[in-house]
Amino acid sequence: MNTTIQLTINGMSCASCVGRVEKALHKVSGVTEVTVNLATETAIIQGSASYHDLVTAVTEAGYQVPLTLKQFGIGKMTCASCVTRVEQALGKVAGVVSASVNLATEQAQVNILSFVTDEQLEQAVTQAGYLFIPLNTDSKLNQTNKSEPFYSKAWWPVLGAGLLTLPLVFPMLGMLFGQEWMLPSFWQWLLATPVQFYFGARFYRAGWGALKARMGNMDLLVSIGTSAAYGLSLYLWWTFNSDQGMPHLYFESSSAVITLVLLGKYLEHKAKRRTTDALRSLENLKPVEATVLRLSKWQKVSVSSVLSGETVKVIPGERVPVDGEILQGKSHLDEALISGESVPVSKKEGDIVTGGSLNLDGILEIRTTNVGTESTLSKIIQLVEQAQGAKAPVQAIVDKVSSIFIPVVLLVAITTLLVTGIIFDDWTSAILNAVAVLVIACPCALGLATPAAIMAGTGTAARFGVLVKDAIALEQAKNIDLVVFDKTGTLTQGKPVLNEVTVINGTEAEVLQLAYSLQINSEHPLGKAVVDKALNQEIQPVTIEEFQVVAGYGAKGNIGNNSLMMGSSHWMQELGINLPTEQIKIPGASVSWLASQQADEIKLLALFCFNDELKSDALLAVKTLQQEGIRVAILTGDSQASATWVATKLQLDDFKAEVLPADKAKYIRQYQEQGYQVAMVGDGINDAPALAQADLGIAMASGTDVAVSASAITLMRSKPSLVATALTISRLTYRKIKQNLFWAFIFNAIGIPLAAFGYLDPIIAGAAMAFSSLFVVSNALLLQRWSMKEK
Repeated sequence: MNTTIQLTINGMSCASCVGRVEKALHKVSGVTEVTVNLATETAIIQGSASYHDLVTAVTEAGYQVPLTLKQFGIGKMTCASCVTRVEQALGKVAGVVSASVNLATEQAQVNILSFVTDEQLEQAVTQAGYLFIPLNTDSKLNQTNKSEPFYSKAWWPVLGAGLLTLPLVFPMLGMLFGQEWMLPSFWQWLLATPVQFYFGARFYRAGWGALKARMGNMDLLVSIGTSAAYGLSLYLWWTFNSDQGMPHLYFESSSAVITLVLLGKYLEHKAKRRTTDALRSLENLKPVEATVLRLSKWQKVSVSSVLSGETVKVIPGERVPVDGEILQGKSHLDEALISGESVPVSKKEGDIVTGGSLNLDGILEIRTTNVGTESTLSKIIQLVEQAQGAKAPVQAIVDKVSSIFIPVVLLVAITTLLVTGIIFDDWTSAILNAVAVLVIACPCALGLATPAAIMAGTGTAARFGVLVKDAIALEQAKNIDLVVFDKTGTLTQGKPVLNEVTVINGTEAEVLQLAYSLQINSEHPLGKAVVDKALNQEIQPVTIEEFQVVAGYGAKGNIGNNSLMMGSSHWMQELGINLPTEQIKIPGASVSWLASQQADEIKLLALFCFNDELKSDALLAVKTLQQEGIRVAILTGDSQASATWVATKLQLDDFKAEVLPADKAKYIRQYQEQGYQVAMVGDGINDAPALAQADLGIAMASGTDVAVSASAITLMRSKPSLVATALTISRLTYRKIKQNLFWAFIFNAIGIPLAAFGYLDPIIAGAAMAFSSLFVVSNALLLQRWSMKEK
């Protein structure tokens, strides 16, 4: 059916952009006509193409369609086929570009265009037979729990069904000893009926919803299977000749299956909650109230109402409610959520504090900087939530299998029924075998295999200060065989100290004054070291005109008719200066040269040598990676001598020195062309292109927002040893995914034939099905026991 779709497109700047977008959209299957307007930044598309394909085409052409990410809870899901059903329902809503539903978290993430409303999404979910649950951003986990079915939230339905089922199952034990303890038929019926139609009512409701949607799910299989066993028992009871003793009924099978499924779901729910322990602990760090100065009085208010720029008071024992700067007071703070270390950190006026930190002793007055969703803690929680809600690429295969799994199982059950009944003329066994097929084939384990492992793995990573952006990063990390580090601020402290000034023309005071004047506006670490040295010597700067940072080289500016340049050896050589490198006395020092130019005459003034100490765990980081069979290299804009010194100290496999920022991505690409799967570790703006080019970008959170946004993994502590931790947890998580999928598939591959040929009683089949779901979740939870001491 042809429709008219309007898209907003950002990034177009000229008529050629319009042509490029139109050409890209015309290639999309189903598009019949395209009109792109540069002035309004919109595209009008006629045809039957999907929103996903259209947005993908625009993105691949180099432009952006503004999208909104919506998260909400989904209630009443029970298995992998429910996930497929909800995703299909959401995908049919006009304006939904993509939808991802997670069975383990019972949440959906949808990328939508601006005109899509919550009401439309809710209607789609409701019509599919599920619950739409808005998430309160302040307590998402607690909000979601309200949607959980009664058999997950409470133990009493399991106990109630179990107490009624026990008298039915207990006589089976007597049969092993030749005893006949079977209850009269009436009492069997009386005990089994409330289990079937009261405790099992939710299976009928959900199964009926699946039928109306022309799809199958776990509930449909359970309801059909147990109803068949219950109905067979009624038939045998009503048609039995009482003169022949007691009929052999199967009420115990139907009741036991329902009870075991309820028990399995209850235990599975308890295990699933443990996979969100890391996220829950982060949520618990967020204070509910804050003491704010308003109208010259301290007032207790909700943290959500605190505005940027307000003054907040924090007394000992309280958690800092917001990110901010200390205006008054000094104290020690426990910043374990960021540093991973519980050692108290001393804080004083002017220092920055992070929301969620624990104030240990002093009273602090803090000016708020980041509040609400912009706070550091909120961003951490958001990253963990997105990672836990995302799907690994392998999940696409599982979803395809799940979409046809239920129809195949129903076909196998019908075939089992007909073949056993017709060929062997034993319709009782035929029904029981078909019931066993239906019960053991419930695809719960299949749906939980991947998300449970991802939730446990990303939660464990967060506990060690590693934030994984999405599940794709986990798959990329497992193949990494080369890690490339930036040097300054990543392997080194990033706080170089000016150790030596070698004067070539003039006096030390003169050259230091000129260097100070030039670097006072610089953000480069070497420039800050010059400023610190000059301040210690109480040198006064002179006015610099036309100051300019020359990316990758240094800085320059003018004093009257005299041009000053301070920067790398490479830059000085390009300017035609012969450098007296023999005067570099400090091994491995970072060097910077100061030169002046008047008219056509360039004169070298001084040599500055800086030392930047290696981080305490830099050698451990390199050794750990190399022990895992991963090569380690550095890319740095620093001098050849400095890079050689670091490479020797750390015993690196390779290094590149004097690399311009624009060339870092080029070197990463060269490594990739040699066959390496490359992870790039950096922290600066100049590292962003290389982080994006690498197969896996890893950013230090102590670095710039640009570097963090360009990376797939963020290290919350400025410790290079966490790189090995991130890669190890990623590999272990992906291994758990493969283990879970193997057991989920093999379980059905073995169980269904055994049930079809009559080797599995429905009760055993029900127990095995419940065990399989619990097994994959428990296997995933083993990730939470991992520690960095393990190798």
